[in-house]
Amino acid sequence: MNAVAIIPARYASTRFPAKPLARETGKYLIQHVCERLREAKRISSVIVATDDVRIRDAVESFGGLAAMTREDHPSGTDRVAEVAAGLDAELILNVQGDEPEIDPGHLDLLIARMEQDKNAEIGTLCCPFGKQADPRDPNKVKVVVSAGGRALYFSRSLIPFPRDAAGVPEDPSQWLLHVGVYAYRRAALVKLAAMPPTSMEVTERLEQLRALENGMAITVVRVEHGASGIDTPADYAAFVARCR
Repeated sequence: MNAVAIIPARYASTRFPAKPLARETGKYLIQHVCERLREAKRISSVIVATDDVRIRDAVESFGGLAAMTREDHPSGTDRVAEVAAGLDAELILNVQGDEPEIDPGHLDLLIARMEQDKNAEIGTLCCPFGKQADPRDPNKVKVVVSAGGRALYFSRSLIPFPRDAAGVPEDPSQWLLHVGVYAYRRAALVKLAAMPPTSMEVTERLEQLRALENGMAITVVRVEHGASGIDTPADYAAFVARCR
């Protein structure tokens, strides 16, 4: 299966402006991500989708491949879909540009699942919450998965809700944390991007709910851990420290 990874990257960020170009490790942050994706055995190509020439120039400076997109995309998914529309790849992986420690092996597992589950239009990852994590945190998206491995729902709320424990989780590992990596069949991605936002998506501010609300099948691969994304300058400082 021909799988291409596309990384949506923009210069503006409320919490961390110019994040893709942070370079305290000696490499751009976006370069770290590209290099990790190249380690995946099943990914044939890695493309950075951006509307900013500074990011394009940075990517090209380390031998990466960048594609310029429109400036008015409301989400990274739409940016990825614009680039995907011009490709002939069977599978498109949407990987965030702030995941420099993503496990390439997890991406290979996701691609393998999409090869096996022919009826799934989208694939994604999840992992158990760690012992010190709080599943009640609305910034940590939870996913409920069927016995057959399909996503039933994603939420910022604590789902399933432990009624008998008054909503206080005793063992966080019972809940599944959504790991925000997606594998789309190319036609499914183009179709999804053309759909208007849905009520559940708007309420939870989760794009994947648009797919579920429109009856699209999402298969979920469970892995044992997720990567630490870079959301803030403090997150980046911790990553720089780990690189030393």
